[in-house]
Parts: sequence; structure tokens; C-alpha cells
Amino acid sequence: MTAQPERSMGSSLSLPIRFIATAAFSGYSPIAPGTAGSLLALVLYTIPGIENPLTLGILSAALFFLGVYVSGRMEPVYGKDPSIVVIDEFVGMWISLLLLPKSIAVGVAAFLIFRLLDILKPFPVRSSEKLPGGWGIMVDDLICALLTNGIVRLASVLV
Repeated sequence: MTAQPERSMGSSLSLPIRFIATAAFSGYSPIAPGTAGSLLALVLYTIPGIENPLTLGILSAALFFLGVYVSGRMEPVYGKDPSIVVIDEFVGMWISLLLLPKSIAVGVAAFLIFRLLDILKPFPVRSSEKLPGGWGIMVDDLICALLTNGIVRLASVLV
């Protein structure tokens, strides 16, 4: 998907709502906005200490519920699951990394698997998009993140 131009009502949304929904405006990337949001999350994950399970867990949970709210506010203005809304990819990336060892290999693997699952949307991911408002936007990426986390965890045990 490509970033969608702002509709005239877009200015009616507050700057904080647009900032959060677009993951610090990374959703306005003209190329692969979802990937840009995921990449921003991965870059911020490199901050020392953020991998602490309590820290990352609380931040992810808080941003998930905040994401439900702000993406639900964006949908009436920008349409169903607008491509500029990437808070779901941002949170999904962090959940993909939760409780995993912090390393370059794990980060790259989680990033690639998460993006692949988010694009392919295997069952039950696609069906979760039917949830109303912000829930449909956020839950599909939550499922992708949990699948990614499990795959990376299994791979790290097997390798």
C-alpha cells in the first residue's frame, strides 16, 4: 500500500492522534509505510534497557490500547485500515521481540518474519481485520506478532 493523501477532514484530527497513529509520522513514508513503522520500532528497540520484559511489555500493552483508540479515530477520516496508520506495525514489531534474546540476528529474523506474515495474512490474521474500528487494525498485527515471536523462539531453540 502507499501512503494516502490527507482528506480535507484530516486536519480535524489532533496532532497527537496523527503522531501516534502514524508512529511518529513514519506512516507517511511514500514507500512501504508499514515497513517504515516496523523499522522505526526495531531501531527504537536498540535503546539499551528497552528489551527488559517489564519495560517492553508495559510499553507494548499501553501502545496497543492507545493504538486501538487512535486508529479508530483515523478510520472515519482516511477510510478502512488506512496505510498511513502504522501504530499496529510498530506495536507488532515490539511484541515480536518480547521475551526474546536481544541480538542483531533475532531482530532481523523477527522483522522479516513479521513483515512477511503481515503481508500474507495467514489464518486467523485476515479474519481478525473484520473486527470493528481500531480493533480490526490492531488485532491482526497482534496475531502476526505472536506468530512471529513463536517462530523466532522455536528457530532459536532448533539452531
